[in-house]
Amino acid sequence: MASRVRRKLSTRTATVASILIGVVWTIPTFGLFISSWRPEEEIKTNGWWKAFGDPALTLDNYQQVVFGTSGASGRLASYFVNSVVISVPAVLFSVCLAAMAAYALSWVDFRGRDWIFIGVFVLQIVPLQVALIPLLQLLGPAIGWGGGFFAAWVAHTCFGLPFGVFLLHNFMSEVPKTISESVRIDGGTHATTFRRIVIPLVAPALASLTIFQFLWIWNDLLVALVFTSGPNTRPLTVRLAELAGTRGNEWQRLTSGAFVSMVIPLVVFLTLQRYFVRGLLTGGVKG
Repeated sequence: MASRVRRKLSTRTATVASILIGVVWTIPTFGLFISSWRPEEEIKTNGWWKAFGDPALTLDNYQQVVFGTSGASGRLASYFVNSVVISVPAVLFSVCLAAMAAYALSWVDFRGRDWIFIGVFVLQIVPLQVALIPLLQLLGPAIGWGGGFFAAWVAHTCFGLPFGVFLLHNFMSEVPKTISESVRIDGGTHATTFRRIVIPLVAPALASLTIFQFLWIWNDLLVALVFTSGPNTRPLTVRLAELAGTRGNEWQRLTSGAFVSMVIPLVVFLTLQRYFVRGLLTGGVKG
């Protein structure tokens, strides 16, 4: 099956179609990039494609958006740091907990295991919007959180666990159980099997889950609005929404601000893309 799929994806027609799709998909991002460098009077009077005939580029847009101090500017530097502080721990928590839970549900034999997995699967169907306020009311008084980073970490971890457990369980359940028996014969434990055997084998799946979780958390707006408050904790997405609402006619700032928010996700995806593709092929092609 793997060779048949490879042959179909390697034909000239598939290659041309892939190139066309990639070009069409990239045009809006390219136009956003060009617009973010254009002066205010240029971007408000003609399209971004006019920059090729009469190039007039400036760094003022990025300077005003990132380092500006006035209320009209973006002041995205601090919000950028907030996004990093929220995203990195939330991704680590959700991926690590999902990996341990998926291992227990696929390798550890205990009563009620199948029912727990069914419950995890059902939790993916619950809309995020329905669970936001109940989670805030349930956990807020119990642990006394405010609108800070800890609240965002817990919220993103809770909402990301069902999908993470389901995804990793599908990969871990395909690993031969004879490996665990060999480890036990040598005196190893479940911790040894998980750390030295299973994790290296499902590394592509972990990379895929990391990309999914990071992109979702970095681009999230709804959870950030509910579980964070004030400029000291709110991420980039909240500030960009404010700019779009209050400064909607300042296109040069919106374009540069949007591209600033895209930098880190692009770096993460380009860094882990080979593991991402390997994880998709591992889960979709057998034999």
